[in-house]
Amino acid sequence: MPRVKNSVKTRQRRKKILKLAEGYYGGKSKLFRPAKEQVYKSLFYAYRDRKNRKRDFRRLWIARISAACKQNGISYSKFIGGLNKLNIALNRKVLADMAIRDARAFSDLVNMVKEGE
Repeated sequence: MPRVKNSVKTRQRRKKILKLAEGYYGGKSKLFRPAKEQVYKSLFYAYRDRKNRKRDFRRLWIARISAACKQNGISYSKFIGGLNKLNIALNRKVLADMAIRDARAFSDLVNMVKEGE
C-alpha cells in the first residue's frame, strides 16, 4: 500500500485559517502560525463579546429607565416592583424605548404604578 501524505488537507486547513486572517496587520495575515494564533484569539473575543453585548444593552436600558423614572419622581426599583405587582409584562428594552420616544405614555405608566402602591 502506498504512503499517503497530507499535503492537500494541510494546505486546505492553512488556507482556511489565512482566509479568516485577511485584513490583519503585518505577518498575522501572511504567515500561518501568527495568523492561527490571532484567528483563535479573534474567534474567542467574538464568542465572549456576543454574550457581553447582551449585558451591555441591559445596563443601557436600565440606565435609561432609571433616568426617566427619576424625572417622574419614582425610583427604578419601585417602578419595576410596581409593574410586577400590577402584572404589566413589559421588558426593559420596550420600557427604555418608551421612555425615550413616548415620554407621555411612560409617565402614564409611572402614574399607574404610583396609584397601585
